[in-house]
Amino acid sequence: MSNRAETRWIQAALDYLPQWLGFQLEYQRQPGCSVAIARGGKTVAEFALGAADLRTGKPLTPRHRLRIASHSKTFTAAGVMLLREQGKLGLDDPIGRYVSGLHKDLAGVRIGELLSHGGGVTRDGPDDGQFQDRRPYLSREELRADLREKPPMEAGLQLKYSNHGYGLLGLMVEEVTGMDYARWMARHVVEAAGLTETAPDMPSLPKKAPLASGHTSEFPFGQRLVVPGDNACNAIAPAAGFVATASDVARFFSQLAPESEKSILSRASRREMAQRRWRDPHSLLESHYGLGTMVSAPGPREWAGHTGGLQGFISRTARFPALDLTISVLTNAQDGLAYPWVDGIAGTLFAFQQHGAPGRKEVSWAGRWWSIWGANDFVPMGQVVCQVAPAMAVPFHAATTELTVTGKDTALLKKTSGYYSTGQAVRRVRDAEGTPVELWTGGAKLVPRDVLVAEATQRYRKTRPGRKA
Repeated sequence: MSNRAETRWIQAALDYLPQWLGFQLEYQRQPGCSVAIARGGKTVAEFALGAADLRTGKPLTPRHRLRIASHSKTFTAAGVMLLREQGKLGLDDPIGRYVSGLHKDLAGVRIGELLSHGGGVTRDGPDDGQFQDRRPYLSREELRADLREKPPMEAGLQLKYSNHGYGLLGLMVEEVTGMDYARWMARHVVEAAGLTETAPDMPSLPKKAPLASGHTSEFPFGQRLVVPGDNACNAIAPAAGFVATASDVARFFSQLAPESEKSILSRASRREMAQRRWRDPHSLLESHYGLGTMVSAPGPREWAGHTGGLQGFISRTARFPALDLTISVLTNAQDGLAYPWVDGIAGTLFAFQQHGAPGRKEVSWAGRWWSIWGANDFVPMGQVVCQVAPAMAVPFHAATTELTVTGKDTALLKKTSGYYSTGQAVRRVRDAEGTPVELWTGGAKLVPRDVLVAEATQRYRKTRPGRKA
């Protein structure tokens, strides 16, 4: 495929994605989301939808910083790998060689085991109230006190996710470099990677940088409560403290691709970070962890990246080698749908990659049509028009309905579920001015949203709750 053809299908996909995510935001009653897609360390697209704070209704913009939570682990892991490249430590070194005062069992855990969550370290200590805003995040002294206790599990047995383990890596970075963790990371990882909208923790965020507020879920509170999200993560910053824009996150993770020309790390280190060290033994989905990196099962749509959840915020970033694209979705809600939305964006990109940019006959069929069963998006690509439900978290999949255009306002349902109107005609009806006002798929009549709302309201007004039919 030529570079021009590739650019065309990517642009066609990017034209549709904000429309689908805008629907998702309204349908799922979410406050906001910030999205970026990167390739080769450069931003291909970025956009933000919804509100930065529901109290003010101020629009969320791509320049707003959001808490990216456990994405911090990937940044920390990159910093540790950089120190190894500089000959200042080894992944097989026991952590007790660099940090004193640890329980003897913990002191023998290797740095590589901490990076891969294979060290058996307590997840959040005896009280995780810091992750529920019941107390401040642990100080260095409080973290060290927890780390003097015997670990709950032996090292090298299984994946055991640990925020404390990454806090310990932060203490190690300070011992090795002689600098405060946040200052060293800002200089040698963040700035070195060319990131200008990222900070390792809240105190180092520039005062003029816009910060999005977090929000609780709507249930069970009857409303979304605002979570300020401006608290420092202190000694837990290496595990959860980072604040960034979606563009910076996508670009950084894109730079971790082994084939990226720009990176603070060698290709060997980048490959090592994405190797599958541990499989989650009890997950229904095949899930793996490398060195500061989550990795999917092998396959044509495999990905590597990370997720994040901090009170009021949910985020996910994934690099798909088959697309050579990195997708980052940051949300400012406790029930934010960053996880499925990354899959939805990836699925859309894969569909356009397969079919290509829409042809001349197909392009005019783009639009959203409604019935009482919900919305239908008609998305032209290549020589087909796909009919998808924007209410679905992953709108494009193997069973996506495809129409073949046969005329200016006619088409045929060529590929669809056996339970749909397979082989039947599709037609558009225009008004006197030539504007399409109806779309019929088989025997189903679809109309614009305002027409459907007026029609259904009139029909059911007499039977609404509280009144006799």
